[in-house]
Amino acid sequence: MEALYPVIVLFVLFFLNIPIAFALMGSALFYFIFLNTTMSMDMVIQQFVTSVESFPYLAVPFFIMVGSVMNYSGISEELMNMAEVLAGHMKGGLAQVNCLLSAMMGGISGSANADAAMESKILVPEMIKKGFSKEFSAAVTAASSAVSPVIPPGTNLILYALIANVPVGDMFLAGYTPGILMTAAMMVTVYIISKKRGYEPSRERMARPVEILKQAIKSIWALAIPFGIIMGMRIGIFTPTEAGGVAVFFCFLVGFFIYKKLKLHHIPIILMETVKNTGAVMIIIASAKVFGYYMTLERIPQFITNSLMNFTDNKLVLLMVINVLLLFIGMFIEGGAALVILAPLLVPAVRELGVDPLHFGVIFIVNIMIGGLTPPFGSMMFTVCSIVGVRIRGIYKRSMAIYSCSFNSFTFSDLLRINSIVYT
Repeated sequence: MEALYPVIVLFVLFFLNIPIAFALMGSALFYFIFLNTTMSMDMVIQQFVTSVESFPYLAVPFFIMVGSVMNYSGISEELMNMAEVLAGHMKGGLAQVNCLLSAMMGGISGSANADAAMESKILVPEMIKKGFSKEFSAAVTAASSAVSPVIPPGTNLILYALIANVPVGDMFLAGYTPGILMTAAMMVTVYIISKKRGYEPSRERMARPVEILKQAIKSIWALAIPFGIIMGMRIGIFTPTEAGGVAVFFCFLVGFFIYKKLKLHHIPIILMETVKNTGAVMIIIASAKVFGYYMTLERIPQFITNSLMNFTDNKLVLLMVINVLLLFIGMFIEGGAALVILAPLLVPAVRELGVDPLHFGVIFIVNIMIGGLTPPFGSMMFTVCSIVGVRIRGIYKRSMAIYSCSFNSFTFSDLLRINSIVYT
């Protein structure tokens, strides 16, 4: 029972609204100060430092910087124009553009909160001007942002690949099919709601092939980024970390010399945003790693694996149980922290039953992203509400149909084992 005291401390700190990184840090220190006194505090502090001293983790700040550079270089604007040309003629025009833009942004920034913040500032005001309700606009933005981390190069895909010891390139490929299905399902749902409420298209007619081609040429530099990242890794030109560096360099070139919207005075702002966001991610990783070290010493992963194996030897039943668990956990714990804490516990169990760890990784990430839309601690929901200025109750009521439909589409792809077909 004493071995579970740090877990109890962790949840107490959660409900006291202590930031996730400090809650993890405090519960881990509680264990090493009061329960396991055989390890010196110098060794414990060393664990915090060495846990993030890994070359693959350099991919995280690089891809965070890519998202920041996009906002100042004109890449985000060109992606929005491309999405508007493709989907603006549909019922609910700008809401459809919102969903499609999240999928395009996911292929470059890979951050749900970054996508939610960007669209809340750029697209939501235009939606409100076109007659969309503020609550519906916010709900679509929050729900569609859940797609961004599923489509490469999401930072959660990188973190999971490092934790589960699977190729990052394969993990990237695993995200495309469910990400596309989720986007299509949300667009269908938006169409139905828009038809019912009378939300009109943003374009009078469907874009002609010449218009689409013309906009595609303008947006080709932005659209080439995810394709270049995937192909570069698949044929062995660069590692995932080097891919992040190449993507940053490419975005700077596009912003300075092609779109010509990136200026020298933007560089300090980009660096500051990158440092702040990277610091927030890495302190969570460091704290979660030390918390994971405590769980390893107490053999908690082995206990959970054995418990799940004793509960069922049917892989489908196990996946259903884990789905429910992750949805519940995602309501209380930020996605990145949940990934770092729970993946080392659950991956051995699913491997034991023969579940493909790549397949499970996508299941894991989709579930914690949906958790980011639900009370009481849904991070994307809070991001959108704070920027748009709506109450959580209003956005939650209107987002249920949208993200439940996207989840059903993902479940459909899961049952068809589309990921496994892609791999083979």
